[in-house]
Amino acid sequence: MRILIIEDEQKAANYLKKGLMENGFSVDIANDGEDGLHLATTEAYSLIILDVMLPIRGGWSIIKELRDGGNDVPVIFLSARDAVHDRVHGLELGADDYLVKPYSFSELLARIRIILRRHPLQQPEVMRIGDLELDLVRHKARRGSVSLDLTVKEFQLLALMLRRRGEVLSRTTISEQVWGINFDSDTNVVDVAIRRLRKKVDDPFPFKVIHTIRGVGYVLDDKA
Repeated sequence: MRILIIEDEQKAANYLKKGLMENGFSVDIANDGEDGLHLATTEAYSLIILDVMLPIRGGWSIIKELRDGGNDVPVIFLSARDAVHDRVHGLELGADDYLVKPYSFSELLARIRIILRRHPLQQPEVMRIGDLELDLVRHKARRGSVSLDLTVKEFQLLALMLRRRGEVLSRTTISEQVWGINFDSDTNVVDVAIRRLRKKVDDPFPFKVIHTIRGVGYVLDDKA
C-alpha cells in the first residue's frame, strides 16, 4: 500500500516515513501543499496523511480540491491545531480522521489500518504469488509450508516487489522505496540485498520468483 505524507517539517515527515515503511508501506513525501496536491492528483495512493498548515497551499484547500474533483482517497489530518472547530472542519471537508500532534505512532498506525480495511480500494493484508505469501500486518513470510526468516529491510524489499509484481524495478526505484534515499550508482547495496533475499526466498526452492533483467533491474514474477 502506498501512502503520501504532506508535511513541511522534514524531521516529522522522515519519522513518519520510517515507521510506515517498517510496517510494509511504500511512502512518498511532499514538503509543501502545491507539490502535495500535484502528487495526490497524478499518482495513485491508498491513503494521504495531511498537515493543515503548509507552505504555498494549506491542507483545507488540498482536501477541498481533491473532494471537489471526485477523488475519494482516504485522508487523515495530522495537525497541531487541536481546537474542536478545526477537527470538525477537517471532517466536514471530507477527511476520514483527524489526529492531533503530538500523537502516538501506534495509534496513527491503528487508525490507518482501520481506514484501509473499510475503504473499497484497499489492497489485501496478505499478498501472494505462487506459493509465496507475505502477511503485511503480522510481518510473516512463507513459501508453501516453510516460514521465511526475513530482516526488516528484506521484508520491505519483498513487499515492494510483491506490490509491483511483474514490473521491472530499477535499483534507483528500490533504493528510494526501501531505504528512502538515492544511492550512488556505484553502490551495490541493492544487489547485495537482492542476493541475500534470494538465498531465503529462492535458493531452497526449485521454482524461482526473483529474476534479474540485465542492465535494468529486478522483477518478481511466477512465470519462468
